Amino acid sequence: MDFLENSKQFIAEYYPKDHLYLAGSLSVLIIIFLALTNEEAKYLSSSQSKKISIPISSAQTEGLEQTATDTSAIQNRIPLEEQTQPSNSWQNFIIKSGDNLSNIFSKVGLTDQDLFRVLNSSKEAQILNEIYPGYELGFFVQSSGDLEKLLVLKNPLEGFIFSRGDDGYKVERITKEAQLLPTFKVGIIKDSLFLAGQEERIPDAHLMEMANIFGGVIDFILDPREGDRFSILYNEEYLDGDLIGHDDILVTQFVNQDEIFTAVRYVNEEGEVGYYSPDGESMRKAFLRNPLDVFRISSNFNPRRRHPILNTIRAHKGTDYAAPTGTPIRATSEGRITRASRYGSFGNLVIIQHSGGFETKYAHLSRFASGISRGSRVRQGDIIGYVGSTGGATGPHLHYEFLVSGVHQNPRTILDKLPKAESINRDEMALFKKETGKLLSQFEELSNSRIFNSQSK
Repeated sequence: MDFLENSKQFIAEYYPKDHLYLAGSLSVLIIIFLALTNEEAKYLSSSQSKKISIPISSAQTEGLEQTATDTSAIQNRIPLEEQTQPSNSWQNFIIKSGDNLSNIFSKVGLTDQDLFRVLNSSKEAQILNEIYPGYELGFFVQSSGDLEKLLVLKNPLEGFIFSRGDDGYKVERITKEAQLLPTFKVGIIKDSLFLAGQEERIPDAHLMEMANIFGGVIDFILDPREGDRFSILYNEEYLDGDLIGHDDILVTQFVNQDEIFTAVRYVNEEGEVGYYSPDGESMRKAFLRNPLDVFRISSNFNPRRRHPILNTIRAHKGTDYAAPTGTPIRATSEGRITRASRYGSFGNLVIIQHSGGFETKYAHLSRFASGISRGSRVRQGDIIGYVGSTGGATGPHLHYEFLVSGVHQNPRTILDKLPKAESINRDEMALFKKETGKLLSQFEELSNSRIFNSQSK
């Protein structure tokens, strides 16, 4: 009897059939387990060796905000021809500074290899290297784990959609037009400009902009009186019936103690946006009256003031504006920064040199604004820092000084003696009248209608 026959006889004698079946099943399971383990090890080794980290631009804060449960908003922004998948299949992410694409892809179950394939699919795909905080990313992943579509929204009106094909991902631009609806609001001052604006649900940004527009002719601390009123005309932006934003102020008016100030928006021949009186006089003066939007004056310019800490008579060569820590501070005029550092009892100090021999100082800042350093240039209204209490300060406030040819002047009175900013030149006046005439007529009509309606009640 040969070896094969001997083996068969041995097995049949010592191992019943039931045992053989059990042993065979166990052998198959062991083989499958070893195979899977080997493949998993290969995959892990491969993925770890190809880790991709693409940071999101302009990092300032941390975290990733996911709104995957609310997909209707992002679905509405996809063109109808692209809405081939059910809305609940989309996962939506809001980008925050500090995020990177590798982590975001991982959140939706995608790998770095998936990210690599998208980035290298076409030249257009390189827009993913320019993702900024505030952008929205929408993912549609098939049940197979493949990324079918990727939506990148810069804002509700502009974005890109990636669609998977045989040769990679095709990138198409998405654009939508917002519907602009004129909005006219009127506020009456009881306590302050901002409280009156909030009662009328005027956007805070527009209130601050209006304060900047009239900042050269109205002192919003000393001038406004109870009963003063203001009007503002701007466009609201709507997309698919939803309010998505507010356009620039078109016309605004402030009635201060029966004196009327009107400003209309105009883009000159050089493309510069400004606000002017109906006669073409620029509302932007050489210097803003105040470097803060929200404040109270805690100490005026006083050559004989008693120092609150030293208890001695010492000249107070500026104006103190009390405001909460972190309140933005604006440059009152354009110029070049000659100091942005800590300086003795001034604490964090910014000094700006302006043309014509003028100089302004901003002291006790909690911190400097981004990009503010010695030698940098700033425009009127640019944020240069934030209110604090550094140096010899008893509480959070801004100490503001104004110098003319090296001599300190009272910031509250010197502005009336300064020259005005340039206005519309004669050659452009006809175009100015034509462009602004319609806006001013619309504003007057709305204003008269509002007055008529209020009187008839």
